[in-house]
Amino acid sequence: MPQHIGIVACSAEGAALCYRTICLEGAALLGTHNHPEVSMHTHPLAVYMKFVDANDWAGVAELMISSAEKLARAGADFLICPDNTIHQAFDLIEHHSLRPWLHIAREVACEATRRHHKKIGVLGTRSLMESRVYPDTLKATGLDYRIPTAPQREKIDHIIFDELVNGQFLPRSQAYFTEAIRSLQDEGCDAVVLGCTEIPLIVTPESSPLPVLDSTRLLARAALRKAVDG
Repeated sequence: MPQHIGIVACSAEGAALCYRTICLEGAALLGTHNHPEVSMHTHPLAVYMKFVDANDWAGVAELMISSAEKLARAGADFLICPDNTIHQAFDLIEHHSLRPWLHIAREVACEATRRHHKKIGVLGTRSLMESRVYPDTLKATGLDYRIPTAPQREKIDHIIFDELVNGQFLPRSQAYFTEAIRSLQDEGCDAVVLGCTEIPLIVTPESSPLPVLDSTRLLARAALRKAVDG
């Protein structure tokens, strides 16, 4: 039997895409309409943002651990979090959890290495782009990185929180992401991380000037492999 996947969710759109990917792509591994057992829990995004805005990662960790404990009681064998920003609290939870975790940035770095990329552009919330989540993980695997300029980071952050997490995907915002990715390409990047789990809903491989590393789907696929293969 495949292992039971527990999803520690934060924002709805990204978590829904992760869940949907697991369920739909599970069929390729397990047969028609089949996928591993999946449970998901989330506290309201507003509660998370209270701690994120205060730079209180211990508070974020408490919420993640709360969800993890509920999912463990529901039978989850391991856990994933389809939210890049709150991975800033990952070090506070990884060794204090009832179940093992997959780390979203590590899965992205593994895929970037597999594809032989060298310099990665990182998109996400401003908090994520300015954090050490991707720099430390990418550097540990020998990869260089770049982030957008400060004005671009500000604009991208507004698009994410004013539009994407609310299910709004506007053509002008897609155009802005394309412009930001092209700027990263001009800096020598050969791929771009869609490091907010909602960004793949507005930036596609076809619309991006650079090859995309879709953190949401990469995490979902890693969870599928772990669930099926152990």
